[in-house]
Amino acid sequence: MTTAAAIRQSLRTYYGPGRAAALDAFHARFLAAGELGFDIGAHVGDRSASYLRLGARALAVEPQPRLARLIRLLHGRTPGFTLVSALVGAEAGTATLRVNSKNPTVASASPDFIAAASAAEGWEGQVWDTELTLPVTTLDALAAQHGVPDFLKIDVEGYEAVALSGLSRAPRSLSFEFTTIQRDVAARCLAKLAALGYRHFNACLGEGMAFAHSAPIPAEAMAGWIAALPHAANSGDVYASLEPARLTP
Repeated sequence: MTTAAAIRQSLRTYYGPGRAAALDAFHARFLAAGELGFDIGAHVGDRSASYLRLGARALAVEPQPRLARLIRLLHGRTPGFTLVSALVGAEAGTATLRVNSKNPTVASASPDFIAAASAAEGWEGQVWDTELTLPVTTLDALAAQHGVPDFLKIDVEGYEAVALSGLSRAPRSLSFEFTTIQRDVAARCLAKLAALGYRHFNACLGEGMAFAHSAPIPAEAMAGWIAALPHAANSGDVYASLEPARLTP
């Protein structure tokens, strides 16, 4: 598959029939009109699009130049939308993004993620064949420039704990992606969020938007739940909030 074909497939997947309504219904628990959502690792910008449909402002951060151009074409003229083409890390500077040209969804700045994927069942045939040296910003720097987000989404392929290390002020709610090939990264993210003051967590598996738990659970229980998942669960998103009602199905 070529890069162009992979991007077209992502567009069909993430902008497919019914997905917009499901995203909006889910994000409405986290964002209201006039509020601010960060979309870190925006890919094709479907999460930012949902924020905008809710009347919120959207800050999309996407380091891959080709995807950043696509997002700008899709949403660049929409009031309340901002695009930053950079990596998000622990401190400002530069870093290397490794791109899988046939599957740009899994581009990563984490060598550990690529090593884990290369040895994992279900990841056969994935090749990271391009390296880009790109600017790095931090979540604190983004918040200082654009405002503290009311909701922060992070999906950066194994770089989530590094990105969170550049955050010193807790947004009202946030999410981060986890994978079963790097459960240790999820554990580090949970420890960071607990240190920031989060006490309430829930999760969704895969691309689903249904909470796995009937009520919010503490960080330790969430870490145990992720540790016990079968390898085939593959991935999901952990949600944290300072307001536990937002995490109740």
